[in-house]
Amino acid sequence: MSTSDILAVRGRQLAAGAGALTAALALGATLLAAAPAQASAPPGPPQGEPYGVVTASGGLYFRQDPSTDAMIRGHFRHQAKVGLQCKVRGQSIGGNSIWYLIRDSEDTWVSAKHVNNSGNVKFCKDVGRNRVPMDSTPRMSKPPKPPKPSKSSKPSKSPKSPKSPKHAAG
Repeated sequence: MSTSDILAVRGRQLAAGAGALTAALALGATLLAAAPAQASAPPGPPQGEPYGVVTASGGLYFRQDPSTDAMIRGHFRHQAKVGLQCKVRGQSIGGNSIWYLIRDSEDTWVSAKHVNNSGNVKFCKDVGRNRVPMDSTPRMSKPPKPPKPSKSSKPSKSPKSPKSPKHAAG
C-alpha cells in the first residue's frame, strides 16, 4: 500500500470520526438547552413554608424548650437550612426574645437571634400550636378528683362462663 493510499484511508477515518463528534456535540447542545427547564430547586424545605439559615459562625444548638436552660437536643452547622413551624416569646438572647419551633421535629427550638428567616413565621398560637416555656405554664394546685359513683347504681356482676365438660379418657 502506498503512502497516498494510507493517507486516503486515514482521511476517511478522520472524516467518519469528525462526523460522529459533530453528532455528539449536537446532541450535547440539545441536552444542555433542555437542562434549565428540568433543573430542580436545591434541596430544602418545600416552597411557601418558612425556613431559616443559621448565622452563628460556630453553629447553633437546638433545645427542648425556648431557653438556654433547656436540654440540648443537637446542633445545626453554620449556614444550615432549618424548617420553621412557628415562633414564641421565650428567653431573651442578645435582646431578641423570639424562638422558632423547628418543623418536622417535636419540641425542638432555636433562638431567632442566630437564624435569618425566609419570610413570615406565625406565632404558635396562630397555627394551633400552644407550646410555651415550662416556667410560664399555669399550674393547677390539685388534680381534679374522679367522680364518685352514685348510691343508686349497683355494680353489675359479669356472668360466669360455663365450665367445659370433662371428657373421659377412653
